[in-house]
Amino acid sequence: MYRNILVAVALDHSKENGKAFEVARLLADEGAEITALYVVEEIPGYVANEIPAEILSNRRNVAETELKTEIGGLPNVKAVAVIGHAGRTIVDHAEHENVDCIIISSHRPGLQDYFLGSTAHRVVRHAKCAVHVLR
Repeated sequence: MYRNILVAVALDHSKENGKAFEVARLLADEGAEITALYVVEEIPGYVANEIPAEILSNRRNVAETELKTEIGGLPNVKAVAVIGHAGRTIVDHAEHENVDCIIISSHRPGLQDYFLGSTAHRVVRHAKCAVHVLR
């Protein structure tokens, strides 16, 4: 069904990540490429000034190592960790890499989501490809 699938991963929600990879396998054509993407949220400048530079520069590498551990032995899954705003970065990465399907987990919306919007909501509204949202 899809040739290039992006699975948006939240490292603090391992249970949902497993479900997302199961869905990715079901939706993937033979030989499809699956990418596990984790977005390390940017730290505001006024906070970043108080954090040692070596810690800031190492955040993406640490996240990528955790992501590789999270996906474990899943065959044909590429791990990518990037720094940015989650909703925007997922959409931008999908567009840049010609992804034809994004799989993302979502929590049940609460009052705060009506004012701020969740990551899944932003991805659904702005992605130019199919988006499968898991609950």
